[in-house]
Amino acid sequence: MSNQLTDLIAQWYAQRRDAEWVLGTVYKTEGSSYRKAGAMMLFGSQGQQLGLLSGGCLESDIQRQARKVMQTGSATTLCYDGSDEDDLSFQLGIGCGGIVHIVLQPITPANGFLGLEALYQSLRQRRGGVYFQRIPRNGEVEARFVAVDQTDTPTFTGKSRLIQEGDAEWLQTPIIAEPHLLIAGGGLDARPVAAFAHNLGWRVSVWDPRPANARAEFFMSADAILRCPAEELADLVDRQRVDAAVLMAHSITLDAAALKVLQAAPLRYLAMLGPRHRRAQVLEAAGTTTDALPFTVAGPAGLDIGGELPESIALSILAEAHAALHRRQGSSLSGVLAP
Repeated sequence: MSNQLTDLIAQWYAQRRDAEWVLGTVYKTEGSSYRKAGAMMLFGSQGQQLGLLSGGCLESDIQRQARKVMQTGSATTLCYDGSDEDDLSFQLGIGCGGIVHIVLQPITPANGFLGLEALYQSLRQRRGGVYFQRIPRNGEVEARFVAVDQTDTPTFTGKSRLIQEGDAEWLQTPIIAEPHLLIAGGGLDARPVAAFAHNLGWRVSVWDPRPANARAEFFMSADAILRCPAEELADLVDRQRVDAAVLMAHSITLDAAALKVLQAAPLRYLAMLGPRHRRAQVLEAAGTTTDALPFTVAGPAGLDIGGELPESIALSILAEAHAALHRRQGSSLSGVLAP
């Protein structure tokens, strides 16, 4: 199971009445930290730990603090200072050296499960929203979820932030459904693309109308395998909110048919396997041009990591897709690979 919020909340939802629960959330950081503001984790009274708030160093102590919250029913805040030699986080050897502030809130029927049921239902429908959590001063427990169409608001381009409402401080966190990747083509090289995307916690749909391709036994992690005519993909794109697509059917006709359907979709990434002259052929067969499309076409697909095998090519494509979906350049963080 991935650390995508949809998966974490789904696991909690299934057990929400079988144990006592506490929601842990990073609400502020200073300096370097493994997770940033808005990161969430769920702690259960039967030892459940869903998600991560650090690199794995703090979770046991946070679980201990969460038990106290279960007993008192009051929210509390924690501070771990990786730069202070006397602080627990320093003693545990946290490498980032920053300061992490965490709020722990009990999740109970009395407080409406902190609005997490509504949040879960929204994510199931692949809709987003904004989650508000009150930072307690005297143990106050307040949270609410407001559903918003994530495609229609600039809220989702931002990050979690602290806001002031009256005399109370709140953490405002954009909630976004995990990416949905459509893979057009179910050949051998599509298998690692589907598997890697699944491991990232993405929703994965594979389309290939050819009977010999996209066999279920080779795409066991895919959420959907489609064999419909290309024209029927429009329904999937509209209902399931496809965010990214990779055209790798090894057929100009099939790739072009998929592109015709996708050209009006609100994609944030589309990649075509093959060299530039093949990209031109697919565009021509689809009756469109790069200038006419509302998204950038990556072709050849992927980042230049020297990939030749299917697995490394899949890594290259998904790394580029991940960067595009998060509006990043996909460059080296350290700069050691800079030209």
